[in-house]
Amino acid sequence: MRNTGTKAMALLVAVAVAAGMASCASNTAGPAATGNQLNGTITVFAAASLKAPFTQLAQDFEAKNPGTKVNLSFAGSSDLATQITQGAPADVFASADTKNMTKVSDAKLVDGTATNFATNLLEIAVPPSNPASISSFADLSKPGVKVVVCAKQVPCGAAAETIEKASGTTLSPVSEESSVSDVLGKVVSQEADAGLVYVTDIKGAGSKVKGIPFPESGKAVNTYPIATVGTSKNKDLARAFIAMVTGSAGQKVLGDAGFGPS
Repeated sequence: MRNTGTKAMALLVAVAVAAGMASCASNTAGPAATGNQLNGTITVFAAASLKAPFTQLAQDFEAKNPGTKVNLSFAGSSDLATQITQGAPADVFASADTKNMTKVSDAKLVDGTATNFATNLLEIAVPPSNPASISSFADLSKPGVKVVVCAKQVPCGAAAETIEKASGTTLSPVSEESSVSDVLGKVVSQEADAGLVYVTDIKGAGSKVKGIPFPESGKAVNTYPIATVGTSKNKDLARAFIAMVTGSAGQKVLGDAGFGPS
């Protein structure tokens, strides 16, 4: 009887100790898990050429992080940089070139250092029927060809100007737009015979336009940087979104959209 009682007492002690350890482990894990949980809202200012992949990435981010919201604002990088320097509430800035990111950085509005996450090249977009019979960059300078480009302060416009100088070809555009999506729109509506847009824009447009690659495009590769805006009120969430963009998941979405690696 004495041995039986001793064994019973030992068993009760062991159970109590195990329960206490489980309780401690539970109390330790609870706050840590809660502390790592992301929540809140961020606003992402992104170059117009990023609309398709960033829309997908925002949806994926929200799905993986319940309780978060990613608001997206797309426009020409120069317009976005100006808005940020004038006080527009943004948490993340993704530019289609390093020049406009530098403007924001020089204004002391970049938190940390910008990270390059993608590259892009220009391509000629024409209506499916190609009414002006465009087959090369030089063809864009032919008399009577209605070509549309981005304004020079916009990354796609700066790239076009670089190619003009490098190739010795002078274009006489009928319109200079504030974003690459506006250039594409002119071609889709057939208000223009051709437009200089990114490879990714043509891929995203599907059968609405025909893309014509040209070797001179390699003279103006656009590099895309992304950074947390210094005035962000939710930097943890902003950094988490940037981590997704620059990580394997983001790079796959960007690659599928036609972007090259940085």
